[in-house]
Amino acid sequence: MRVRYRSVPDPLTQMAHQLLSIEEKRSYNGPWTQLWADLPAMILITGGSGFIGSNLLGALSETGERVSICDTLGTGNKWLNVAKHEVDEIVAPESLSEILTRRRDEISFVYHMGAVTATTETDVDLILDSNLRLSQKIWHWCSQHQVPLVYASSAATYGDGRQGFSDIEDRGYLETLRPTNPYGWSKHVFDRWVVRELDEGRSHPPFWAGLKFFNVYGPNEYHKEDMRSAVTKAYGDAAANRPVTLFRSHHPEYKDGGQKRDFIYVKDCVDVILWLSEQTPASGIYNVGTGRAQTWLELMSALYASVDRTPNIQWVDTPRAIRDGYQYFTQADMTKLRRAGYTNPFASVDEGVSDYVQHFLSKKDPHR
Repeated sequence: MRVRYRSVPDPLTQMAHQLLSIEEKRSYNGPWTQLWADLPAMILITGGSGFIGSNLLGALSETGERVSICDTLGTGNKWLNVAKHEVDEIVAPESLSEILTRRRDEISFVYHMGAVTATTETDVDLILDSNLRLSQKIWHWCSQHQVPLVYASSAATYGDGRQGFSDIEDRGYLETLRPTNPYGWSKHVFDRWVVRELDEGRSHPPFWAGLKFFNVYGPNEYHKEDMRSAVTKAYGDAAANRPVTLFRSHHPEYKDGGQKRDFIYVKDCVDVILWLSEQTPASGIYNVGTGRAQTWLELMSALYASVDRTPNIQWVDTPRAIRDGYQYFTQADMTKLRRAGYTNPFASVDEGVSDYVQHFLSKKDPHR
């Protein structure tokens, strides 16, 4: 599925491995090829039992890849996100350093999806430990060992969107962005740190991509509780022909339900991740949305249509705690990814919600 290159215990081989460029590693046919083949490559996913991480795990394991995950499963049903997939090893976050050391010669790719993702989390020290310091540690490890890295950023870095939604890696532009919550700010701090590292000529992974995910929905988000997508939270009521609650607009330019977001199906997110990993275009920060903003009413209409019901919406005021930072419009600028060569279409809310309901939400076991 992707190029696998591995170091081996022999010191001379390790030295040669470190001196080779990425392209040389891909094509090298030297005397240690057989030794290389005897060491199975392993892919590491942090946050591998989470929403996007577990969907990525599913896609990789279905192709026969050897995948280990680093995550906390807790006492709820989060384990069901990984229950259907073959996993090489599961380690707790506090054991990340240990697995990076013990299996450094096997790790061929790191997907850093783990994070504190609640936009309502107020413990900023907790957020920074996970979203900044851990990310920096993984970046340094991948740089030192020349292992490709894909990490999760977020569209929350764009704040209220007044500066647009461009994924350019310009320090001047990044400085103008004002995230409206600690989660978005923590992701933004890391993005800015990465760009500065590069500008100052410091070491970096052989390939890296920071992905600014927009409004993602789909299977395996059930453990996220209040941070689940509106589709997941509203499905039970819509299927039972009960009304669904949406936030009323408090902006004069938007009618109730006319607020727009770039809703993207998690399957499309995984497709982008795998394409970037396989094609390794220019490293950089990439938006992961559809490039098309759709309204909350369109989203809910798609949900009701998927269960053969007529939309029934009740409006409530947006809570004051989040009202000032509420995003009324998000739309990813997808120019960069398209120019890099990604040509696959993105599902509209009608297509994505229909697939989600038909193949997951309506099933006894809705997990991927």
